[in-house]
Formats: sequence, C-alpha cells, structure tokens
Amino acid sequence: MIYRDFQDLKLSALGFGAMRLPVIDGDDGKIDEPAATEMVDYALEHGINYFDTAWGYHNGNSELVMGRALARHPRESFYVATKFPGYDLANMDKVAEIFERQLEKTGLDYFDFYLFHNVCEMNIDAYLDPKFGIYDYLMKQKEAGRIRHLGFSAHGSIPVMERFLEAYGKDMEFCQIQLNYLDWEFQDARGKVELLKKWNIPVWVMEPVRGGKLANLSEANAAKLTAARPDEEPVAWAFRFLQDIPEVVVTLSGMSNMDQLKANIATFEEERPLSDAERAALAEVVADMLGQGTVPCTACHYCTSHCPQGLDIPTLLSMYNQMKLTGKGDFISSMLVGALPDDKKPSACIGCGACAAVCPQQIDIPGTLAEFAEALGL
Repeated sequence: MIYRDFQDLKLSALGFGAMRLPVIDGDDGKIDEPAATEMVDYALEHGINYFDTAWGYHNGNSELVMGRALARHPRESFYVATKFPGYDLANMDKVAEIFERQLEKTGLDYFDFYLFHNVCEMNIDAYLDPKFGIYDYLMKQKEAGRIRHLGFSAHGSIPVMERFLEAYGKDMEFCQIQLNYLDWEFQDARGKVELLKKWNIPVWVMEPVRGGKLANLSEANAAKLTAARPDEEPVAWAFRFLQDIPEVVVTLSGMSNMDQLKANIATFEEERPLSDAERAALAEVVADMLGQGTVPCTACHYCTSHCPQGLDIPTLLSMYNQMKLTGKGDFISSMLVGALPDDKKPSACIGCGACAAVCPQQIDIPGTLAEFAEALGL
C-alpha cells in the first residue's frame, strides 16, 4: 500500500469510502453487513487505514455498520472520517445533536477527521451564518479532542470555495473535492487544486472514477488505453492520474464488492506514473466523452449581452453538460440550478433566439435550455 504523509500521520493513499457498500435486493438502505464487514477486514489486512462515512450514506445506516465493523479492530489501526450534513438546510441548527448522535452511532469517543459536508451554492450562506454556530461548535470539539482534524468537502464552484476559505480557511486542515481525469478541466478541478494549494490545504479525492463512469468506458475508448498500457485495466488509469498530483493525499473509492476492493488495492501497491504518450491517450478519451451529447460552449458570453431575461447562459450550459455526462439523476446540476432564483433558471428562457443568433458555436441555446428545464423539472 502506498502511504502519504499528513502532519504526523501516515495515511493510506487509498481510502475506503462507505457510500456504496454492498446492499440487499438493491435497497440502498439495507446494507449487507456481513459482506461489508468482510470488506473492512480485508481492507485493514491489506494496508487501508482511512475509512470515510457520513450521516446520510445508506439512509443513515453507513455510520452504524462501519462503527460495528471497525470496532472489531484496535482503535489505533484505523482513522475514521464523517461529516456534518449541511447538504440539508434543515440540519443547520442541529450541529450539537447530530455530532453527539454520530459518536453514538459509530461507537467512537472521537473522530480522526470531521468535515463540513458539501459546501456549495445551496448552503454557503447558512454555513457562514454565525446564528447556527456550526463552526464554533466544531472548533470546540476539536479543542476538546473529539475531532482530531477538521476539514470540508465541496461540490460548489471556486467562488463558493473562496468564500468558505476566507471565513474558515485558517482552521481547515484538508479539503475533499470531486477530482478525476474527466473533471480536471470539465469542472475545473485543476483550479480547485490550485486554490487549495494557495491555502496550503491538502486534497482528498472523491468520485475518482466518477460514479463508475471511468471504470466502464466504451469499447473504443477502453481500447485506446489498453493499447497504451496493455497490463492495466481502464479503472486503474483513473487512479494513476490522481497518483501524479502531488497535492492529493487520500483518494476515496466507494467500493461495492470484494472484487472492486481487491482490484483497487492492487493498483495502490505501487505508483506507476503516466508517460506523456499515455497522457495523450487519456486526453483522447476525455475529448471523446465530452463530445457525446454535450454542447461546445466556450463561455465567450456573447449570448448573455443579448438575453432579455439576463440569464447566465454559459453557467447554465455548463450545468447542462454536467447532467448529460452523468444522466438525468445528476445531483450536482439539480443542486446548482435549484439554488438559483426562479427568474434565473433555464425555465425562465422565453425562446426568443437572440442568444443563438450570436453564438459562435451555433448552439441551439433555447432548445438546450428547454431540454434542461424539462429534465430537471425546475
């Protein structure tokens, strides 16, 4: 197992994500506990020492199952991370109640790592509002030793992350972001890494294979990678890409079965940096994936100056592309659009076509926004 230095700790470069544990009959709320426990045992035996769960994973059952599975092992042999569920605004005034319950659910006296969960457009104002006392409470728990390391996860844009960092950055020890070779440019994960580097905050990775999308490439794209590196499966390429980024400490993978766990552990037994030729092959795969179903918006903003509704069309098209890549159930695009005022959502487009008339890429903007609004139901 590859290990990374974090302060005085040695953390496994591969972290065990507990959001996609094995389940019974496809019911996300019914974890197959014997299978999950066997996976935890195997992970510890093969060098994984970082385990990530959260209040809402598996309908609230992930913390319970992970707590019981880990309790079978010496406390000093693992590190546990969980999160305050600020993705639900109804939780904002319940930080003390939720934190105490999380300790009960996991059976722990303290959390090694604790995060503000999913800092984004939808909740940034509430996270920064002192009336909820979230930051103050979590800092007190850190002072009391019940949180050893405090950080945050973010699905929001760089400006949202900047607002959070300006308020709390001096006390943030790590940050978890969606990072993979597809989102390096597509969601400007590169820019997020650079922002965190300026704050001297190390990076934790979530969605390294984008919910399995990078593990299940088309035959043509898989063949490109196999031709470049015949002894490596496509899913391993996603991890090799991340191993090349020096700011990355822990890469979390939500593994649903023992085969996935074993394959990922094998990938993290050694570092195999990508060559220039292999990076070129990966770039071809990204270009092909982004070209299927997405619109070629370059954010030139010609359209915005002609929109009588004052819509931020480039941002809406970026969200549309996100949905097209992930599918209609994509929570990021739903979350971001849901946070907009009604008069700035894609449904506010009146279909006048003034934007399309000046679009250098000849995008059918009104048609795209109508499709987007229908797909989201917003």
